[in-house]
Amino acid sequence: MDTESKEQSNLKPIRKEIISPGNKYIELKPGTRVKFHFQTRRANDVRIIDDSKKINKPMELVLGKKFKLEVWEVMVQKMSLNEVAKFTVHKSLCAQYPFISKTLRDIGKKPDERRHCCGMTLQNEGMGYEDLDELLQTPVDLEFIIELISIELPEEYEKERWQMSDDEKMLATHTLRERGNRLYNAQNYAEAEICYRDAVGMVEQLMLKEKPHDAEWQELANIKVPLLLNYAQCRLIAGDYYAVIEHCNEVLTLDPRNVKALFRRAKAHAGAWNPAQARRDFLDALSLDASLKTTVARELKAIEEQQHERNVQDRIHMQKLF
Repeated sequence: MDTESKEQSNLKPIRKEIISPGNKYIELKPGTRVKFHFQTRRANDVRIIDDSKKINKPMELVLGKKFKLEVWEVMVQKMSLNEVAKFTVHKSLCAQYPFISKTLRDIGKKPDERRHCCGMTLQNEGMGYEDLDELLQTPVDLEFIIELISIELPEEYEKERWQMSDDEKMLATHTLRERGNRLYNAQNYAEAEICYRDAVGMVEQLMLKEKPHDAEWQELANIKVPLLLNYAQCRLIAGDYYAVIEHCNEVLTLDPRNVKALFRRAKAHAGAWNPAQARRDFLDALSLDASLKTTVARELKAIEEQQHERNVQDRIHMQKLF
């Protein structure tokens, strides 16, 4: 082995050089969310390949979630908060970087402007970026200048849905429903709707893991129904009548005798001016709950009055045609 080869073999795969020391070291554990800016260069080359500050968007990682470029997780765990450091990384640890870079560069592009990276496309057309094609074909050691700007331990931030375990999703569903109820009672319907919608999404993810109509699936369906009803009520207030009809249809698929779903669907049909469907739903709701007699009578009277007004307007309109 010649002298140069021996020197190469003795080099560490990741070499760190502190540019600016940080102000606080925090031991990172799985689930910690970190944000950092980065610059990428070929080793011993001043030309910049990528710079996150140019797009004003820091990189975000959640440790332990098997990010494609594992070396970045290793690097940030060697840093203090607000530290700036240069890492020189052996090419064997950077094989995924061209794909990460392409993904980041494609953010903001229209779908038809992006080039998909299947094997055939790579072989025939490349990645759509000449410097990344070159890096893919001729791997080299890379230098990353990392500025660690944020560290959030798992208990310090609200996890995104994909990060949660099933138990955490169930707890979050309950929390979102309670928060939505508080917001609804405060007449903050738009924010309440978001809570109910997110809670429905979590329950649906859990239902996908169960066999339809088994006990576990039915238990989750029973949780989903009131969330859908609350969400439909918010859309009813917003005047989004066909969305209300759609969500109430789903509730009635799960619970065919649900009075609230029938009544809210009736209100939505009335708002969308489907009077026959509205009358039918109001009467079906009344047949299941006799206490709605006065309310349903009032709603049916309103439909009759509106129908009369529309008939009058139609006659006036027809007279003007002749």
